[in-house]
Amino acid sequence: MSRDMSDISAVATRPAASGNGARIGAFAAEHWLLLLGLAALIIPTLLSVARDTWSTEQGAHGPVVLATGIWLVLRMRPAFLPLARPGSPALVALGLFVTLTIYALGRISGTIEMEGFALYAVTVTITYACIGLRAMRVLWFPILYFAFLFPPPDSLVAAVTQPLKLGISREAVNLLSMFGMSVSRTGVIIQVDQYDILVAAACAGLNSIISLSAIGLFYIYIRHNANWRYAVVLMVAIVPVAILANFVRVLLLILITYFFGDAAAQGFLHGFAGMTMFTVALLGIFAIDTLASPIRRRLSRTGEA
Repeated sequence: MSRDMSDISAVATRPAASGNGARIGAFAAEHWLLLLGLAALIIPTLLSVARDTWSTEQGAHGPVVLATGIWLVLRMRPAFLPLARPGSPALVALGLFVTLTIYALGRISGTIEMEGFALYAVTVTITYACIGLRAMRVLWFPILYFAFLFPPPDSLVAAVTQPLKLGISREAVNLLSMFGMSVSRTGVIIQVDQYDILVAAACAGLNSIISLSAIGLFYIYIRHNANWRYAVVLMVAIVPVAILANFVRVLLLILITYFFGDAAAQGFLHGFAGMTMFTVALLGIFAIDTLASPIRRRLSRTGEA
């Protein structure tokens, strides 16, 4: 009997899956020129972002975001495809005019931040043109998540990073001085015996907060079934966790330099400090998620009401 029921279930789900596949195939055949043009925009920009940003510590989360974001969209096909309706042609035309103009300016000037986020806006506009607003509401998280593919503007990074670097270096020196260690600082340069440690953006900056936010939001979405209110709460909590993790990293680098010398701090142990920072941040996110379970349940009831 159970075998018969499983056979019936398999047969029942097969038409839905094949129906979604047929709709995607029909769309690709009908709009192949649009898809070709979109690929002509996406591929060069992503190659530039991969070369300039994803290959660095600050942008290492990019390939993970791209792969998991595509997986999410494919996983959500049964939820959004039945709601798909073409968007307003007037809004699409206006949106493409503005976003393609900004994209062209970014491409010509070589400003990868402008080019990347303009491409993101172009892709969102074309998505609206193809599936409409109702289907996009189902895809709210992947749409938000893909924004983490591109680096933030340098001016924003500098404005946010400098106070973080100053604060973290100051508190690290104050803490270690309490234990009798001979450490001092000048701005973001920490003096440890005869060595100088520069607290760089990678050690205490906005980029690590962005990376941890992307991974933390993905974890929240997958585990808690797309509760956007709770995602906002956890997003706010991720920021202090990331700052604490960066503080631990700077402390480790100072201690490694103090006890083992500058060569050790700039070698394998530098990477070890980075992995420790990431581990501390993830454990912090898991701990906050556990402690915030009552908030999640309350927000879930509010959403159902």
